[in-house]
Amino acid sequence: MGDLTNPKNIIVRMPNWVGDMVMATPIISDLRKAFPDAKITAMCKNPLSELLEEDQEIDEVFCFNKTSLFSRHSDRRNILDKLQKGKYDLGILLTNSISTAWWFWQGKVENRIGFNTKGRSYFLTHPVEFPENIKKQHLVTTYKKLLEPLGIPISDTSPRIFVSDKEIQLVRALLKQHGVSEDKIIVGINPGATYGSAKCWLPERFRGITKQLLEDKDVFVVYFGDLATASLVKEICQGLSQRVINMAGLTSLRELAALLKICDVLLTNDSGPMHIAAALGTPVVALFGSTSPEITGPFRTGVVVQKPVECSPCYQRTCPIDFRCMKKIEEQDVYGHIIAAIGRKKNKLSIRS
Repeated sequence: MGDLTNPKNIIVRMPNWVGDMVMATPIISDLRKAFPDAKITAMCKNPLSELLEEDQEIDEVFCFNKTSLFSRHSDRRNILDKLQKGKYDLGILLTNSISTAWWFWQGKVENRIGFNTKGRSYFLTHPVEFPENIKKQHLVTTYKKLLEPLGIPISDTSPRIFVSDKEIQLVRALLKQHGVSEDKIIVGINPGATYGSAKCWLPERFRGITKQLLEDKDVFVVYFGDLATASLVKEICQGLSQRVINMAGLTSLRELAALLKICDVLLTNDSGPMHIAAALGTPVVALFGSTSPEITGPFRTGVVVQKPVECSPCYQRTCPIDFRCMKKIEEQDVYGHIIAAIGRKKNKLSIRS
């Protein structure tokens, strides 16, 4: 077991979900501040690795395709070879599976820090117990707990994602083809969520909000989503104004991030795009039902709309009863928060003019 006080070559195994990975980015910042001369590698599956591009605090992004202990021998061998050749003296696991700890053990990472879950302490040199209040603290803070063996205290560092000026120019040019000039208001809407329908507000209410927003001729509404939610978004947008732009299933993660960056506000369920937008500094109006904003809400930013019901949070993928947590959120509960963000943009434009 080596010295933890001055690591030279650090590898961080990032989480496997978009939102979780964004919430884990403060780990990189805190490591860079503590060990400014160390090489930091972020290990991340494709395509999530795209989100770490433009991050100047990361020296290398170790990309890999999804694999497991039961994958083809050649796939496992490629990952292990790269780990072993990296000669890492410190590895931090932000995942909780046995398999990811096994990779670091077999990859000869000298010091291996991770949560002591699922009987994987054998593969860790410095197992960390889960915080007792894990169900009452934000996941960003929970991740930071893993830095305590390094003498790094819990910080105020927030998640962050970076996009380049060139990427911004490209998405502005794309939206210009739809008639969106820089003086227009852009409201992003993300009506889906990867984990399941229990996290999603009613489609007809997203449509109703959109109709209200379109009463302002300066407003354009951009819908986001992946291929799995493309049909849902198409249904919501059907027959609406040309000022509604459907980008669902049409963007890479980098393009999505750049588009979210130029939105004046994003209306969204608890989802990966919510965390990306918050990390980019875009105002967020987040709708919560089956999950807890205390744990996975936009970190220290944004507006959360949630109605108290006795069965929430349940963390179920689909609601087993009457979906009361989301049905209780009415359009009027949401609309004012969006208008407040739009008003801030209009005030800035009037000051410039």
